[in-house]
Amino acid sequence: MAQAAAVNTKWWSGGKSPFNVEYGKLMMWYFLMSDTFTFGAFLIAYGTVRMSSISWPDPNHVFNAFPGAGHAHLPLVFVSLMTFILIVSSVTMVLAVHEGHHGNRKGVVKWMFWTIIGGLAFLSCQAWEWNHLFHEGAWWGRNPFPNADGTVATTNFSNFFFTITGFHGFHVFSGVIINLITLIMAQTGVFEKRGHYLMIEKVGLYWHFVDLVWVFVFLFFYLV
Repeated sequence: MAQAAAVNTKWWSGGKSPFNVEYGKLMMWYFLMSDTFTFGAFLIAYGTVRMSSISWPDPNHVFNAFPGAGHAHLPLVFVSLMTFILIVSSVTMVLAVHEGHHGNRKGVVKWMFWTIIGGLAFLSCQAWEWNHLFHEGAWWGRNPFPNADGTVATTNFSNFFFTITGFHGFHVFSGVIINLITLIMAQTGVFEKRGHYLMIEKVGLYWHFVDLVWVFVFLFFYLV
């Protein structure tokens, strides 16, 4: 009994979970697992409808615009740029976590700043894409794009697109806010007073998750 009490005391006082993982990090993993189920449900529903349809709009014709390019036909170039921006922001987050492990406040601040810039750039690109599609006539309940075989398409394409990319965009926006708060905490020396930068690692897990989800969204909507 005394040994069990000692173990419990050490667990709570040290902030460790029963799995020998920092408690906050474990809770972040639980949250990401639940979020995975949500995104998975969306993508499975989309895939089911997509595969059960005789024909579907061609992504090369839907996503062929680029800012400032006029009427140039550039299939998937803009969304590829969006993907590249998000991947680079994931790299800068890795560097921020690395600097946090070494207790380098300036390094953490620098790389968190660039991670936030990457997130804002991605959101700006997504806002442009949504605006462009809206002016093309696409929105929830409206789909101006014909199927690849020339037949009239249903609104399933636009409904799923705006719902899933919007849900992902909300996650990116939330991540940018969290990263900004973390950046301010690092800049003001909060983590140095705590003696660790574990918060940076937990925020990094969320950001990498958001990047990974985008890979599946990119695959499902833009490539398949």
